[in-house]
Amino acid sequence: MNEPTIQCDKPWELGEIHIDDTVDNEDAQRYDSLASKWWNKEGPFWPLHRLNDLRVDYLLTKISGSSTDPSRALEGMHCLDVGCGGGLLSEGLARLGATVTGIDVVEKNICAARQHASKSGLTIDYRFASASELCEAGEQFDWVFNMEVVEHVNNFSEFMRQCSRLTRSGGHMAVATINRTPVSYFTAIIGAEYVLRWLPKGTHQWKKFRRPDEVSASLLKEGFSVYDKKGVSVNPITCNFSLTNSTRVNYMLLAHKAA
Repeated sequence: MNEPTIQCDKPWELGEIHIDDTVDNEDAQRYDSLASKWWNKEGPFWPLHRLNDLRVDYLLTKISGSSTDPSRALEGMHCLDVGCGGGLLSEGLARLGATVTGIDVVEKNICAARQHASKSGLTIDYRFASASELCEAGEQFDWVFNMEVVEHVNNFSEFMRQCSRLTRSGGHMAVATINRTPVSYFTAIIGAEYVLRWLPKGTHQWKKFRRPDEVSASLLKEGFSVYDKKGVSVNPITCNFSLTNSTRVNYMLLAHKAA
């Protein structure tokens, strides 16, 4: 059964958006207009629902290690979900035992996330805030999840620096985004937005896509080492997502920050 659309009561209906050097205001306004549909699995965010199932399974496999109870692989860990949207990943992390903080620069997204977490019986610290604000407050986390965000921000270098500062020494960062290749232009933009219409037109800008070497170099500069990398593919017939060794379009990588 599909989740009903969420109606945001005051003050969330004001639809405020955080503005700083990394926020793309036009992009944020697009998500503001769609915020009530985050949990409709057949709505405009259906690809993220399927992608989220895949990435949570991937993270569980990599994080659980020798854990006697993989279903609680993040027990005792403080995790930050940057650009949490309606809370899809945040809820998955919370179910793995993590103490989760989710931040977003679109106020209506936080409204939708809070309402759904409450209905799901999950305790998640959702904040209408930017990464820069948490940096200024000196906050740090065991895991920083930077998933499907870097292709939507301005000032990529500064944003990655902020996410790095939010990762404690000895901690980890997960990054998921879209590669900047001719293939990604035709699949993620032409195919997904204009031909198949899986995503609203204008969701992505090819020039903001980041190659794996660019993300890795940014992490290396901040004292991280990348220890795992996987591509993500989608079957246009079944609409199912799967892991692949090819990073030509979507990819995820995990990095460890030196202690």
